[in-house]
Amino acid sequence: MRSLGTARSIELLDALHGVVASSLLDIAGGFSDLLQPLIGHSALVIFTEDCTGRPQKKAGNPAIIDKVTLVELDTVRRWLSTEPSDPWGQRAVIGGVDRPITAWTASTGALLVLTDPALTMTGAADPESTLAVVGRLWQLVATSISQQVAAAPPAYLLDSRAASADRAKLIADLTDAHSTTLESLLAVLRSGSVSAEAARQTATELAASAMVTLRAVSDRDKSLAEEPVAQAFARLRDDLRPLVRFGDLDVQFIEPPANGRALPGEVAQAGRAIVRGAVLALVEQAGVNRVRVQWDCDGSNLLIQIRDDGAGTLSTDSPGVAPLTARVAALGGSFDVQATAGWGSELTVSLPLDAPLAPLTPASEWGLSPREQGVLALVASGARNKAIAAELVISENTVKFHVANLLRKVGASTRAELASLAR
Repeated sequence: MRSLGTARSIELLDALHGVVASSLLDIAGGFSDLLQPLIGHSALVIFTEDCTGRPQKKAGNPAIIDKVTLVELDTVRRWLSTEPSDPWGQRAVIGGVDRPITAWTASTGALLVLTDPALTMTGAADPESTLAVVGRLWQLVATSISQQVAAAPPAYLLDSRAASADRAKLIADLTDAHSTTLESLLAVLRSGSVSAEAARQTATELAASAMVTLRAVSDRDKSLAEEPVAQAFARLRDDLRPLVRFGDLDVQFIEPPANGRALPGEVAQAGRAIVRGAVLALVEQAGVNRVRVQWDCDGSNLLIQIRDDGAGTLSTDSPGVAPLTARVAALGGSFDVQATAGWGSELTVSLPLDAPLAPLTPASEWGLSPREQGVLALVASGARNKAIAAELVISENTVKFHVANLLRKVGASTRAELASLAR
C-alpha cells in the first residue's frame, strides 16, 4: 500500500476492519464503499460457495444485482481459473448484459466481480499497485466470510433458512422461463411459413439450449444448497482433528448412514458449529478424557448426540453451552442436556431439515371477484393470456390486469406460484 500513501493506507485498514467486522448481510455494501475511492464501479457482486443459503452478496445498481445469475458468476470464475490474466480490461455477461468487469478469486474459491470499473484519481496514479491492493483486500474479506460461515452465527442461520424457503419461488420462475421456451417450440413447429427441416432444426436448437441451461442451474443450485450427510460429517471430523492430534482427548465418532438424506447447507453448518462448541464446553470440565459424537438422520431431522465421561455437572446454563441454544433456535430445533453425577453429560440436538412453510391465506379470504375467479381457474389449468382472453372474450391487457390483481391478493410472486396455490 506504499504507493497509496501512509494516511490513505491507514484509512483503508480502518475501513477494512469495519467490513470484516460487519455481518454477512452487510459485507457487500461495506466492501463496495471501501473500494469506490480506488476503483469506481456500478455494482459489486460476491459469489462464495461457503454461504449455501445466499451464495451471492451484492451491492450497487439494482438493474444489475437483481438480474445476475449463479450461472453467469460460475462462468466468470471458471474462466479466471483456466485463463488467469490481468483483471483489468475484461468483459463478461453479468445481469444478462455483456459489460466491462474486473474480477478476482480468493484462495477460498470466492469470486469478486466489479462491473463497469473505472480507476479513480487515487487508483490511476499507479494502476498495477491499485489492482494488487484490491486483490489483497479481497483475500482478507473472503477469509472473513469463510470464518463467519464456519462459526454459523444465529443471524446467518436465520437468513440461510429464509433463503432456502425462497428457493421454491426461484423454481417457479424457472418453470415460467421454460414454459416460454415450450411455447416457442410449439410456435415453430406449427408455423406454416417454415419448412419441416428448418422447423426441426430450430426446435432442436431451442430445446438443447433450454436443457443445458436448466441442468446447469439445477445442478449448481443443488451443489450449493445441500451437503451429503457423510460428507458433512467428514468435514466435522476434520474440524475436530486438532483436538485429537494435539490434545489428550479421545474423540469417538459414530458416523451417520452413508445413504442418508442430504443436509441443507445451513443445517450442516449449524451442526458442525454446535458440535465444535459443545466439545469445547465439555473439555473445559475437569476429568473429561473421552467424548463421543454421533450424527444420524431420520429423513426429517439431523439428530446429534454428544456425550462425555466427566463428572456429570453440565447444564444449559453452563459457560459455552448457553450460546449453542441460539443456533438451535434459529433453525427451529430442540436442545437438551442430561447430566448424571459420576457418569457424565449428554447433549441432544435435533435440527429440522426443512424450513417451515409460510402460512397460506385460505382461498375463501382472497376476496376474488367472479371474473378474477374465472381468470384464476384458467391460469391454474396452464392457459396463457391469449387463450384466457379468447375464452372469456376480453382483451389480453384486461387479462394482464386481472393476473396482476390476483398475484397481489393471493400473495404470490410469479404466475407459476399463483397456479400452484390455486391448484
